[in-house]
Amino acid sequence: MYYSALSGFALGGSLIIAIGAQNAFILRMGLLRQHVFILCLICALADALLIVIGVAGLGVFVGKYPQLLKIITLGGFLFLITYAALAAKRAVFPHALKASSDKDMPLMQAISICLAFTFLNPHVYLDTVVLVGGLAARWHGIERIAFTLGAVAASFVWFFALGYGARLLQPVFERKIAWRVLDGLIAVIMAWLAISLLLNFLS
Repeated sequence: MYYSALSGFALGGSLIIAIGAQNAFILRMGLLRQHVFILCLICALADALLIVIGVAGLGVFVGKYPQLLKIITLGGFLFLITYAALAAKRAVFPHALKASSDKDMPLMQAISICLAFTFLNPHVYLDTVVLVGGLAARWHGIERIAFTLGAVAASFVWFFALGYGARLLQPVFERKIAWRVLDGLIAVIMAWLAISLLLNFLS
C-alpha cells in the first residue's frame, strides 16, 4: 500500500511541477500575497477532482470524444493569448513593484482566472484524467485508493508550497527589474502555451 501511495505521489508530482500557466499564476499571486490560501486550495481540489474522475474510469470517455478537447483547446488558446498580452504590458509598464500591493485583485476575479487556467487547459485532462486514471488501473482495491491519495497529496503539497514559498523571494521582488523579468517570463510562457494549443487545434 505504501509503495502504491508513493508511486501516485511521484507521478502526480512529476506531472504538476512543470512550469505552466497555472503555476505561473500561483507564483505571482504568492509574491503579491493575494488570496494565496483560497487559490492554492482551488487548484489542489480541482486536481483532486480530475484525478478521482480519471480513476473512476471516465478517462475512457474523454478519450472517445476528442472533439471535447478541441473545444477546450480553442478556449484555452484565446484565454492564454489574452493573459500573455496583459503580462507583456505589465513587463513594459510595471505597476505592482512591491510584494504586498495596496491594489489587491478582487477575490472573484482571482478565482475566475484560476479556474480558467485550470479547466481551459486540455493538458490537465490528459495528465490527470487520462494518464493518472489509466495508470491507476494497474492497482486494485486498497492499493488503487492509496495510489489515488498519493497523486492527490502531491497536488496539495505542490500548490501550497509554491503559493506560500513564493514570499521567500520577496526581497528579490522589491526591485523593479525583478517584476519586469517575472512578467516577461510569464508572457513568454503563456504565449508559447497558447501557440502550442493553437497548433494542436489546427492539427
